[in-house]
Amino acid sequence: MGSVELFIFTSQSGGCCPKCSRVFHAGGARLVLCGRTWEKLEALYDALISVTDPSMTYAPKLILLDITDISCIRDVAKEILNCYGCVDILINNASMKVKGAVQSISLELDKKIMDANYFGPITLTKAILPNMISRRTGQIVLINSIQGKIGIPFRAAYAASKHAAVGFFDCLRAEMEEFDISVSTVSPTFICSYHRQPAPGNWEASIWKFFFRKVSYGVHPVEVAEEVLATVSRRKQEVLMANPIPRAAVYIRTFFPELFFAIVASGIRENLKTEEEN
Repeated sequence: MGSVELFIFTSQSGGCCPKCSRVFHAGGARLVLCGRTWEKLEALYDALISVTDPSMTYAPKLILLDITDISCIRDVAKEILNCYGCVDILINNASMKVKGAVQSISLELDKKIMDANYFGPITLTKAILPNMISRRTGQIVLINSIQGKIGIPFRAAYAASKHAAVGFFDCLRAEMEEFDISVSTVSPTFICSYHRQPAPGNWEASIWKFFFRKVSYGVHPVEVAEEVLATVSRRKQEVLMANPIPRAAVYIRTFFPELFFAIVASGIRENLKTEEEN
């Protein structure tokens, strides 16, 4: 693999970027790693070069980038293009989460979530896109979330940003077909650093918990990295990484929306009742 793979990730702990980077680096790709914390970038750099043969791999390039700082993204893209001349594969992996009731989340935080999960990735994509179009080749991958398909209560800003990103990249996919530019979305349920086991208790009795506690049983970063590699290799358009339960929730939301809304509403009522009892 001799192309430039560009990974975008925040300095938050966890996530799949280190594992994705390791997979592509070991495969001989040239990487540009962008993040907002230099110490974490250096740690990732050291981890990558320590486990590979330097004669068989390229040393990654590190660039500081806060994906929520929209004004600096074009300058970063220009720096990358000046350095390499082109970007063959752009992988948008930055993400920011927030949890809370709609009325408790400030509008400023809503905007920050949208910057990180929507405006940041599309700004970077638009900055790289002219180079791909002029060469009539390239690949753009968005690592998104199942919450771009279904909205889960108390995650309104996050779900809204992920829905917006899916809408943008779906449109982009159709528009880029004539230029032979592939656009892919990979949507896991939740990326976690370990495999979690169901908590004890008779939570199966609740349909709400049956659906949405299952949704939170995430996939390991290694699984995401392997799927991203497969998506790039096979130029897949859309991948939903979910076990049958959350996958069923997506279909129910699509084909039986009233049932889905009833399940969500019952879960809210149950949570409120539990809080009152406690």
